[in-house]
Amino acid sequence: MTLQSMTGFSRVEGTSGRTRWAWELRSVNGKGLDLRLRLPPGLEALEADVRRLAGEAFSRGNMQIGLTTSVSEAQVEAVVNEGALAAVLALRDRLAGTIDPAPLKLETLLSVRGIVDFREAEESETEAQTRDRDIRAGLAEAIRRLADMRRKEGAALADVLLGQVARIEALTAAVEADPSRSVAVIAERLAVQVATLMQGATALDRDRLHQEVALLATKADLREEIDRLKSHVRAARELIAEGGPIGRKLDFLAQEFNRESNTICSKSNAAAVTAAGIELKVVIDQFREQVQNLE
Repeated sequence: MTLQSMTGFSRVEGTSGRTRWAWELRSVNGKGLDLRLRLPPGLEALEADVRRLAGEAFSRGNMQIGLTTSVSEAQVEAVVNEGALAAVLALRDRLAGTIDPAPLKLETLLSVRGIVDFREAEESETEAQTRDRDIRAGLAEAIRRLADMRRKEGAALADVLLGQVARIEALTAAVEADPSRSVAVIAERLAVQVATLMQGATALDRDRLHQEVALLATKADLREEIDRLKSHVRAARELIAEGGPIGRKLDFLAQEFNRESNTICSKSNAAAVTAAGIELKVVIDQFREQVQNLE
């Protein structure tokens, strides 16, 4: 599976009968899947389909999903009030002996209020079903395009993340290889410190002093932190290669990376190791910032 970014946009529009419609989908980072819908009056029944399709395609992201519709070339139909027409014809027959019995003309009937009413033609059930089917198909296409965009951005993010993981690995190796970590250098440094403490301090317990020195040497050792960093590097690469919705897992790894780099900086007794630890923190912050964009 490929990685997906949580940011993206898609738009799909089309025409069904006299109805023109357009879907717009926008997605940004989010802790979960949060859908905000805007549907036109009369099409609220589409909400269930929107939530189902979006839930099948995505697991995280704040998404705005909107549908707009418009009707073009409105058709007008004439509706005859049969009751009113019958009443007019009956009146003509009743007054036939007193008024001109000439046949009623269409323009005369049209001038009589209430006989004929002109209104926009209503959509048939078949037309409504076809329209809804076309709009649903447009929704599926819009979701597919959004997923494609998120996957493309995810692939680009994967390259960035792998580059940052490689940098973390290189800095870890630099800390591991620093001369200040050699047993000889550590022993020499501690010997100098012990000698300084022992000068003129006859009351100090040498055995206790050596115990404290041994404890300090143990605390100053970075072996565990280096090994954990290497393990986290392997885990990060495996997750990126696995793909799918791994954003939360990588975010957890970023926290672990940061914890180890903090410990290295606090234990460091060499300028080069401290500099590498600080750069580690910078790269890890960049790594975590990019991870926030992943599903």
